[in-house]
Amino acid sequence: MKALYDLPAPAKLNLFLHITGRRADGYHLLQSAFMLIDWCDTLHVERRLDGGLSREDLGQPLPADDLVLLAARALKSATGTQQGAHIGVHKRIPAQAGMGGGSSDAATCLLALNRLWRLDLPLAELERIGLTLGADVPFFLRGRNAWVAGIGEQITPLTLPAARFAVLKPEAGLDTRLIFSADDLHRSTKPAIVSVFAAQDGKRIFQFGHNDLQPVAQRLCPQVSQALQWLDAQGLSARMTGSGSAVFAQLPNDAPQGPIDQLSKDLPEGWQYRICSNLAHHPLQGWAA
Repeated sequence: MKALYDLPAPAKLNLFLHITGRRADGYHLLQSAFMLIDWCDTLHVERRLDGGLSREDLGQPLPADDLVLLAARALKSATGTQQGAHIGVHKRIPAQAGMGGGSSDAATCLLALNRLWRLDLPLAELERIGLTLGADVPFFLRGRNAWVAGIGEQITPLTLPAARFAVLKPEAGLDTRLIFSADDLHRSTKPAIVSVFAAQDGKRIFQFGHNDLQPVAQRLCPQVSQALQWLDAQGLSARMTGSGSAVFAQLPNDAPQGPIDQLSKDLPEGWQYRICSNLAHHPLQGWAA
């Protein structure tokens, strides 16, 4: 098989994120709507004949042992294959943003190597491997916008209307573990019903609920509040995605692209700003049955 080039790994936004309880083992119970967007990393994957695994940073530097290499090792271990791969990662999705970039990279890596190595593992088996890498990896493997519940293992596909979003990532990042361990984290939001969420119209569906992690994130990272205020000042209704520090707001359908792009010139150094469209499905959906 030829080398596989330029494989996308899209980011996600949490339209809302409710913490509905906590299990005896410490895991938090949540409800959220995960939405794929067109802010993507790119993985370049090719076969290594010596059976080794290697990674090359084509964009911003990555940790020495990131989720891409962990995913490749996990797939080799699970299947016993002696095949190898060299993976170039063009990293664009910011880290510590609540946008799932690392998990998405891991999912794309699993899908790519499953095909490159001709392993033909079913999607359920890739999900089992992916779950050992991170709770969000199965979502990216399934490749559909979804209602996510439990500890992240309950995934129900959703159909969302097409929309555009302003996404703003301040320079500072956030450690998810610090937020979930905070004493002041609200952990008792009343459970929502997926059918009620899905019945919302095109505007209200993107304003449903709230993010229970946001108040703690704002306390730990003042730049989250600054980012929210920046979008609010543009007349947009902003909230944080995931555990932050990125925030987002839906854009009106008739908002002109040019003036919105010009706003980014006023941002502090090191902040990242993009206009993104949501995706109906992952570009690699269907790569595993």
